[in-house]
Amino acid sequence: MTTLDRDEARAPDVARQSAGGPLPLRVAVPLAVAAGVALLLAFPPYGVWPLAPVGVAALGAAVHRRRLRAGAGLGFLTGVALFAPLLEWTNLHTGYLPWALLSLLQAGYLALLGAATAWVSPLVDRYRWGWPAVTGLLWVGQEALRGRTPFGGFPWGRLAFSQDGSPLLGLAWLGGAPLVTFAAALTGGLLLAAAWRRWPGRDVQAWTPVAVLAAVALAVTGGGLLAPTGAGAGGDGRRVTVAIVQGNVPRLGLDFNAQRQAVLNNHVDATIELAAQVAAGTRARPDLVVWPENSSDIDPLRNPSAGTRISAAADAIGAPILVGAVLLGPGAGQVRNAGILWRPGTGPDMDQLYTKRHPVPFAEYVPLRKIARAVSSQVDRIRADFVPGATPGVVDTGPAVLGDVICFEVAYDGLVRDTVDGGAQLLVVQTNNATFDVAEARQQLAMVRLRAVEHGRGALMASTVGVSGFVTPDGRVSGATGFNTRAVVLRQMALTDGRTPASRAGVWPEAALAGLAVLVLVGAAVLRRARRREVTPGG
Repeated sequence: MTTLDRDEARAPDVARQSAGGPLPLRVAVPLAVAAGVALLLAFPPYGVWPLAPVGVAALGAAVHRRRLRAGAGLGFLTGVALFAPLLEWTNLHTGYLPWALLSLLQAGYLALLGAATAWVSPLVDRYRWGWPAVTGLLWVGQEALRGRTPFGGFPWGRLAFSQDGSPLLGLAWLGGAPLVTFAAALTGGLLLAAAWRRWPGRDVQAWTPVAVLAAVALAVTGGGLLAPTGAGAGGDGRRVTVAIVQGNVPRLGLDFNAQRQAVLNNHVDATIELAAQVAAGTRARPDLVVWPENSSDIDPLRNPSAGTRISAAADAIGAPILVGAVLLGPGAGQVRNAGILWRPGTGPDMDQLYTKRHPVPFAEYVPLRKIARAVSSQVDRIRADFVPGATPGVVDTGPAVLGDVICFEVAYDGLVRDTVDGGAQLLVVQTNNATFDVAEARQQLAMVRLRAVEHGRGALMASTVGVSGFVTPDGRVSGATGFNTRAVVLRQMALTDGRTPASRAGVWPEAALAGLAVLVLVGAAVLRRARRREVTPGG
């Protein structure tokens, strides 16, 4: 007998006092796995966004009216089915252990969600019309926790990031990623409530609640279309021409570091070629050039040859270049992942330098190194720890003020919002996908699309190998490059100075929704206690 079987064999749980019991385990287990698969397919590179609410509904059905351990076990199955393939790109060049550990850790948060959903079963049984809202609140609460713990969290795989092609994307303009997640999960809760086989009250026609809930689901999904994306963040109509240089690398994989001179040369040569095309009149002259993360893993501030090469590119194109560079220091055994502005004629502008604020644990630095080494000696491949910066990535290039975030930082709400609060007119994501694959790059581009809508800003993603591209304030992508190719793309981009409702609201939508999730859990505890008293003799 499995743990789930033992949990279900133990009676009498108060959740069973409502009409009907949980789904049989022979149904619930495959349903939980199917929920994870549906959620997976909602994300790029598949992009079947309507499956996200379906996955939410399937998980809700699998864990409803179950004991806590059973709910956690089923949630964990959903998490493994989602995160193991979603994060498969982490094992391409680092081995299976980091991928397995990260996937299992992320699945653990869906185990908590499964347990929480089971815990609130008595509440949603009594107040059935509140079931969809409760579902949405619990998903936001789970993502708020997962995006902050441990070591600063890992928000990859948020429901909101699966909705880049959905009408729900427009809700980011109003309440950011948390509101999009809430709406997607709410829609799943509506589907679940409509499909659940038992409704209280014999005088209610079977089709009545189904019709009402289906209409609400359609209204929620279509509501994002009403958001005036790109509006509410005013500008003076100024536009700048921006070039993304995607220089590519000789070989994909972790050993791209051993090719750092070749990678730098690729970006320099591509920029000088663009300058020749500008001089010939075949391409427009850019006001600004963006190179990706790791375009110069040779510290150009300490290596004269690297600095000279970058200066040659800036002088040739006659425009400032935002260079993604690895800088040595400030201490021994320390490095910084930085975006530094390189101006034509004068070189590096040390006043316009952004240091990545959220280095990736166990990839850019190793917390608890002695303990981590006992798990895997692979941690010693990280010889120098990246140290975090202290200030938001606001870079004043002259033609435009950029909001720079580096690689995975685009997944963190506050890091992007801080640049907008600091006056960013365009959002820039410098990234290096050479150690991953095209699926990871497309998942990242989906996040850029959400950030553009959320803050009413034009945005771009510049990658060493792809996918690079531009995003308009309403989330449309243009100039997207291929993967593992060399490319230079130019676009005119409007500058925006104002703030959207989401920008103004900041963290409060997430805080409010997560706070309500906690209240729901407390309310379920109170109801459970009251029901136990009702069924206990002398209670």
